[in-house]
Amino acid sequence: MADTEYYDLLEVSPSASQDEIKKAFRKMAMKYHPDRNPGDKEAEQKFKKINEAYEVLKDEQKRAAYDHYGKAGLNGMGGNPFGGGFDFSGGGFADVFNDIFSEFMSGGAGRGASYTQRGSDLRYNLNITLEKAFNGTEEEIVIPTTETCETCHGHGTKDGKMPDECPMCHGSGKVRRQQGGFFVFETVCPTCHGSGRAVKDPCPECQGSGQKKVNKKLKIKIKPGVETNMRIRIPGEGMAGIHGGEKGDLYVGIVVEAHKLYERNGDDLYTAVPISVGCAILGGTVEIPGIDGEKVTVEIPAGTQNDTLLKVKGEGMHLYDSERRGDLYVNVKVIIPTKLNAKQKELMEAFRAECKDDCAQPEIKGFFDKIKDLFK
Repeated sequence: MADTEYYDLLEVSPSASQDEIKKAFRKMAMKYHPDRNPGDKEAEQKFKKINEAYEVLKDEQKRAAYDHYGKAGLNGMGGNPFGGGFDFSGGGFADVFNDIFSEFMSGGAGRGASYTQRGSDLRYNLNITLEKAFNGTEEEIVIPTTETCETCHGHGTKDGKMPDECPMCHGSGKVRRQQGGFFVFETVCPTCHGSGRAVKDPCPECQGSGQKKVNKKLKIKIKPGVETNMRIRIPGEGMAGIHGGEKGDLYVGIVVEAHKLYERNGDDLYTAVPISVGCAILGGTVEIPGIDGEKVTVEIPAGTQNDTLLKVKGEGMHLYDSERRGDLYVNVKVIIPTKLNAKQKELMEAFRAECKDDCAQPEIKGFFDKIKDLFK
């Protein structure tokens, strides 16, 4: 590497990509532009230098020559385009002019005035139970929104007609001013706020806004299988459009509440069920209430261990907007009694005697075989 001055000026490494170089130049040009630093000769010289650097580094051939031979390798290639002052015809500044210009614009005004505008979208969070999420439901909600003023038909004028052309911007919705002898700045017209039309005599009903605030009742249909964070779009139920523009949309965000028996994972349901020692040893059945309101019979195989997860097929949630269902998973919790009456103790003693050697069971024997070397 013969020279790194141009990379240092843009504060990038010699291995920087073209995108990184362009972003760095844009940032530095914004910082040192003469219009942002009036009367600052040092900033003006810095601005010239970073334009010179970008003119070289944005061109692959010039960059390669500079990387190998420094500025000397640019002789005959236009390697110092800004040495004699500003040359705005060069590609360096022109490549990012539109980006810089848009940053300088304080209002971000568009190319032309738009009298009618689409209304804003609304979001409403709706909490429902797990049962309602399973079955589907219809819920009534009340949303604060806006409607077009019926008195002025959304124009905001006393006579209900479209207002006259704005005298300040002459209908363009933008005003311009020149600064620094080169740049022309466009901002949103402060009189009409970009609409291109100004209300002289406002509507007494809406005070010239063209809209009125309302609390609107809506019935929302929820399909079976809906999940938390799903959004339901209701077209045309958002905020009223400006000056008769199209209404926005309403997005209903679903929040499914926690259930006291079930936990949900996608289309499957999970629950924990306690069983007795006798049921775990001999097997049996347990009945629990299903999410559909019907009883669900859970078969407990003989010899079921604690924390065994049993699957009951087709007893989970509906798949969204479908008759198909997920599965139910039951985590079995074997409850060991802490107090026994005389009869129970007698039976358990007889059971232990019948077992003869508890350690003969495979699981127990395997455990003690692993640790027998630890005994002294």
